[in-house]
Amino acid sequence: MKRTGYLYDSNFLLHETSSWHPEVPERLKAIHQGIQKDGLLERLVPIKASRADMRWIETVHEKAYIDRFNDACVSGVRVFDSPDNQMCDMTFETALLAAGGVLNAAEMIMKEAIDNAFCAVRPPGHHAERAAAMGFCYFNNVAIAARYLQIEWKIQRVAIIDFDVHHGNGTQHIFEEDATVFYYSIHEHPSFAYPGTGRDFEEGTGKGKGFTKNSPVLPGQGDEAYRAFLQRDLVPAIEAFVPEIIVVSAGFDAHEEDDMSGIRLSTEGFSWIMEQIVSLAETYTRGRLLSVLEGGYALHRLGELARNHVTILLEGGADVR
Repeated sequence: MKRTGYLYDSNFLLHETSSWHPEVPERLKAIHQGIQKDGLLERLVPIKASRADMRWIETVHEKAYIDRFNDACVSGVRVFDSPDNQMCDMTFETALLAAGGVLNAAEMIMKEAIDNAFCAVRPPGHHAERAAAMGFCYFNNVAIAARYLQIEWKIQRVAIIDFDVHHGNGTQHIFEEDATVFYYSIHEHPSFAYPGTGRDFEEGTGKGKGFTKNSPVLPGQGDEAYRAFLQRDLVPAIEAFVPEIIVVSAGFDAHEEDDMSGIRLSTEGFSWIMEQIVSLAETYTRGRLLSVLEGGYALHRLGELARNHVTILLEGGADVR
């Protein structure tokens, strides 16, 4: 049995969007209720959320962008950078709290207080660019965690695995010239034309060429395609890269009952994906794995998917070798 950390804070609910917006506080409520079911919460190690030190945010985002984001919240702006990014006067502080909680989880993993963690945070992060908010995202939580691990803990090789149904354009762009961070994304493409990145020939640039790998999946496909792509693309790439820790952008919006995509992943398909990732962590990183929530909008399924996700973190993965 693994020591699995769990990050949740009711303050993450303070980030409010409009009534029609899919990224709502109810997402986290559904996840937390699912994890509370059948006594699962009592098996987890709680992780506290705290405001991120600004120096870690600035390793990923331009200071001018951070200031502009803060000023917009203080000024009562309700749409920031794009119509997708609805916010309220608490959004900046909530985003700092989410990033800080993820850093706390990373610290606990590195101090061996826990083996792995699931961070149920919002707002999500993987679409956030260095100087722009996109796709419901403001601060790129996984990118900030990766830089923190490298700077504070001298980790030389971080692997980021992103199975949100939308390509993590922000994460890819932040690390596309970096050979110390391997970014893998499996996602729908084309996906309602959003974000329009993540084609299979995007492999990084300069020194980072070969350290980005995308597996675009056509609409209508599901479990079989994901199995094939992960075994063909992800497993050999991780074997070659040999990461010291794996960070996961865990989006649940590829589910067949989620209206945000045309992908048809089953509940069992999500469990299979996570089993493979946990097994890779057990093989290459001594089990060190940091999972961070991204998308997932089928409220009636989120609790079940999150509960399965955390149970696999607790109990271990399947052999992928």
